Amino acid sequence: MPIAFHPEPASDADVDGTSAEGTGAVESSRSTDRPGPARDPLTARILARGDASPSAATYGSEADGEQYDLADRQALRRVAGLSTELEDVTEVEYRQLRLERVVLAGLFTSGNAEQAETSLLELAALAETAGSEVLDGVLQRRAHPDPATFLGKGKAAELAEMVAASGADTVIADGELAPGQRRALEDIVKVKVIDRTALILDIFAQHAKSREGKAQVELAQLEYLLPRLRGWGESMSRQAGGQVGGAGAGMGSRGPGETKIELDRRRIRDRMAKLRREISAMTPGRDAQRADRRRHQIPAVAIAGYTNAGKSSLLNRLTGAGVLVENALFATLDPTVRRSSTPDGREFTYADTVGFVRHLPTQLVEAFRSTLEEVGDSDLLLHVVDASHPDPEGQITAVRTVLGELEGFDVPEIVVLNKADLAEPETIARIRSQVEESVVVSARTGQGLQELRDLIAERLPRPAVEVDLVVPYSRGDLISRVHTTGEVLAEEHLMEGTHLRARVDAALAAELRSAS
Repeated sequence: MPIAFHPEPASDADVDGTSAEGTGAVESSRSTDRPGPARDPLTARILARGDASPSAATYGSEADGEQYDLADRQALRRVAGLSTELEDVTEVEYRQLRLERVVLAGLFTSGNAEQAETSLLELAALAETAGSEVLDGVLQRRAHPDPATFLGKGKAAELAEMVAASGADTVIADGELAPGQRRALEDIVKVKVIDRTALILDIFAQHAKSREGKAQVELAQLEYLLPRLRGWGESMSRQAGGQVGGAGAGMGSRGPGETKIELDRRRIRDRMAKLRREISAMTPGRDAQRADRRRHQIPAVAIAGYTNAGKSSLLNRLTGAGVLVENALFATLDPTVRRSSTPDGREFTYADTVGFVRHLPTQLVEAFRSTLEEVGDSDLLLHVVDASHPDPEGQITAVRTVLGELEGFDVPEIVVLNKADLAEPETIARIRSQVEESVVVSARTGQGLQELRDLIAERLPRPAVEVDLVVPYSRGDLISRVHTTGEVLAEEHLMEGTHLRARVDAALAAELRSAS
């Protein structure tokens, strides 16, 4: 079924003293009821979204290993024609996992309608990545979200009618809902309601593979769930203690006891404490790997950027890493480190990190702090930007906002404008005028990759000490280390040994002098 988004202004019932007149309401019906030329422009953009972006095969890696991951991702697909309409909202707590049919609901309190539509399009992509089928969507302009129902009672009632007409079983709000707002909106629309934060957490839970990644995602989910526990009727009123004022309970057993919701909260807190201990126990392993690279003076290049900007595709192109590449948001979560070398032979590492997104949940930022430290400890940052995106400047701002939360973050940055084969030249020129240092590349065609490699070699820190000496042939290990971690300026083989002029770190320079 085609997707139709209906931008709607606030009605008199929703915003006190505000008239709907003159707010630019767009009246639209389902695109199936319209001829092609009269289609809602936003609907046309959504339907064209899949054609405008490269497919997984287009931007994929040549490595065969990732195909198994893709097969696992695509193993569960929705069977059309099965009704999932809820008669009772309490059923949402007990349903089995399945792909859902969703309706999106968004607000724009500032900015313009185009920015709000871009945000809702991104929410639709997130929902599809989670395995949902997006049926419809609505936008409302309000001065601020309604404290009770997010959209306002009038628009919430219209949303309920839209849900019933489309046969949807889930509503996704483009924002973070307070527990009370979610509960009130569920009571009106009669289906499950989740917000943007819960959706992102669900995607992370699906895609995390490593033990550390799974623990980080579970911790973030529990932190989000704790204030949102909900029960209906007497299901949360059972007492774990004795009967209050009742006879027959026996001495020492009378008292209010512990309600089920309190018991659940205590169990969640206990689980969160255990996960924090587990994550802390995993930290030394990552720290040991970093310390080993520092000990050998190996520079590190971190690849960061907005989700689906092409970070993994770029890493595969630069190193042949064989990382999973898929045209989906948050396709890869676990950091990947690969060794590479500059044209003059100096070794360094690439680290592919987790992607970013607008309004990234604070729970995820905290849980993935150890992973984000890969960026903070690097010598150079490749900030990958999707130059073909409708709002690349917004992506840059979102990434820099999250990185700014890292303590002491001060890493030189190169903005890598990826997907140049799809972007408009005017957009590329505009972005390059706003950043200090940038390079234009295409991970699909290979355009600009050599320029990027040369720029990385130029910007990486160089060894500080220059040596000019003769190393005995018996110390070939030192010559090898110079070629690996240093910069060889001149080399000549003499009778007594290898005459070497090079730039190396202070520790290696001391060993060379003692051996010569």
